[in-house]
Amino acid sequence: MAQFNEKKQEERLEELRKREEEQLAEMLSQKYNVEYVDLTKKSIDTDALRFITESEARASEMAAFKKINRKLFVAMRSPERPDALATLQKLKGLGYDIERYIVSRASLEHAWDRYHDISYATETEAGILTLSNEIIQQMLQKLKALEDVRAEIQAHSGSRDVHRISRILEIIMGGALSLGASDIHLEPEEEGVRMRYRLDGVLIEVLMFDAPTYALISSRIKLLSGLKLNIKNAAQDGRFSIQVNEKEIEIRTSILPGAYAETIVMRVLDPATIALPMEALGFDTYLMQIFKQEISKPNGMILNTGPTGSGKTTTLYAFLRQVHRPEVKIVTIEDPIEYHLPGIVQTQVSKDYTFAEGLRSTLRQDPDIIMVGEIRDAEVASTAIHASLTGHLVFSTLHTNDAAGTFPRLIDMGVNADILGAAITTSMAQRLVRRLCSACREARPIAGDDAKVLEPLLKNIPHPESLPENRDTMWIPKGCDKCGGLGYKGRIGVVEAVLMDREIEQCVRTTSSEREIWKAARHQNIRRMSQDGAVKVLRGVTSLEELSRVVDLHDEVMLEIIA
Repeated sequence: MAQFNEKKQEERLEELRKREEEQLAEMLSQKYNVEYVDLTKKSIDTDALRFITESEARASEMAAFKKINRKLFVAMRSPERPDALATLQKLKGLGYDIERYIVSRASLEHAWDRYHDISYATETEAGILTLSNEIIQQMLQKLKALEDVRAEIQAHSGSRDVHRISRILEIIMGGALSLGASDIHLEPEEEGVRMRYRLDGVLIEVLMFDAPTYALISSRIKLLSGLKLNIKNAAQDGRFSIQVNEKEIEIRTSILPGAYAETIVMRVLDPATIALPMEALGFDTYLMQIFKQEISKPNGMILNTGPTGSGKTTTLYAFLRQVHRPEVKIVTIEDPIEYHLPGIVQTQVSKDYTFAEGLRSTLRQDPDIIMVGEIRDAEVASTAIHASLTGHLVFSTLHTNDAAGTFPRLIDMGVNADILGAAITTSMAQRLVRRLCSACREARPIAGDDAKVLEPLLKNIPHPESLPENRDTMWIPKGCDKCGGLGYKGRIGVVEAVLMDREIEQCVRTTSSEREIWKAARHQNIRRMSQDGAVKVLRGVTSLEELSRVVDLHDEVMLEIIA
């Protein structure tokens, strides 16, 4: 007895249905005197496809499938649909001759499938990648979590098509912007290439690339960044920009040769993340009053210290916005210019225009306030110090561990200790800690080892009257949809400062010991960085675990001084 094969029967019926649909399209082509084509047997030109957006194409049942010079070939289900005709008129207005074709629904589905491969980015000029508003809005809606970015990239991996590689790069950049990543790391290993985002100061793994795909992505990044493709055994630095909704976001590219392939790190310089007012930086009430007083002085130097990525530049920008007035001339020397401030002269260093040369030139521009992005060597230190002594207010940054370390660091650079008292008004230091997600943080009693860590920090803390009433509870991260399961969302500063006064000036002249400088600063009644962080732990702004990651809470010198 013959068995009925249901699967084969369904396949046969489906084949007959498709054939009937194609025959119907052919009949309609004769009726409307428009040529018929079967797109399921043709490759779709994605450069042509991009002329009509996917949403518009699906709504009006049409697709552009080929382009030759100024001639555009357009497939349509119905050549008399008003919305389709309006789209054709728009294309004609762009100067294209339109060749219409009638097709089946299956042909249109075949063409629409290729929207998946389209790169919506265009290189308007060297080093500028322009993403259309439509694709950015799509990305911001789709890429809400790391898993979304991972899924989108994996959906486009495995192909060597140039459009698909560009699309992957768009997803990488779009995901970074959507999630607020400050850096993108691409790190080749033996088994593949690891991609990580730095989110709120912490590296989070996204996925692994295969080596062939990464080779194409790295070439694309090099081209965009203006770097040499044939150099693979030397470090290279470049940059490019992403144009998003009239906002230009700069990407700094750093490439290092590695054991398996070149390692790429891209720093995302989004102006929106830097444009913060002073009130959003995390200063306590007393520090806020001090800083407002110090930046209102007509001359002197305010130095902000800390490691790379600790928010120093963001703080200095907030200071500049606070003191900016029409009657004041402000000049900045930066590498790079991270945020454009209207009414302020901003210059960017290069190989031929160093910080030292820029600072000397700036002094000839009759400025009132100068911001030097970073004091890197003795020449810049000396020039900046002398600028503060000759009637200018100078803002700058320095790499030291804490606020007291500023003075021995400058002396080590060759600055005369006798003039530091007259030149420097404030030395501050800061770190960034992750904020607990307010939607999912959990309360926990302070006990055991946690109490042992917090007790000495809070024992003799300056301004104890400002501490929260409940000092027996802290908060820990949990994770929810709003924070992408991380338990943290955003960052805030933990800060300390040393003000120049008679005691500090005398101490700096006689010793370069940071311990002695801190002892001399005790009377200023300013919290140390660890104490500032401890208060934020009590208030549920951050966790003790996060504070411990960023600040050494067991520093014997610090504990001795605050005891």
